[in-house]
Amino acid sequence: MTRHKHKTDGVDHQTPSATVSTLMLKVVPGASRSEISGWLGEELKIRIVEAPEKGKANRAVEELLSKVLSLSPQAVKIIKGQTSTRKTLAVTGLSLHEVRQRLERHTNSR
Repeated sequence: MTRHKHKTDGVDHQTPSATVSTLMLKVVPGASRSEISGWLGEELKIRIVEAPEKGKANRAVEELLSKVLSLSPQAVKIIKGQTSTRKTLAVTGLSLHEVRQRLERHTNSR
């Protein structure tokens, strides 16, 4: 069985199937436009147009990050903080280093 690294808040873990990284997010719903604002320490700040009702803002966060990271929507899921502005996001298929690289490329290209 092949074992892959699993990152949780910068710590390596092993899982039998795929690389999974987690990111801490600070989400601002009801913004004038949806965008990745940048890093606030270890948290990624994301502004979302959608209101925080019936999961709309959460879905918008997952969609935005899946596009920016060039991953399928199924690979990017909020796993903690569904009703909070502070959330934990799981990204399947990329190491934490790869996630940060793609996010940096996106924020630098704006």
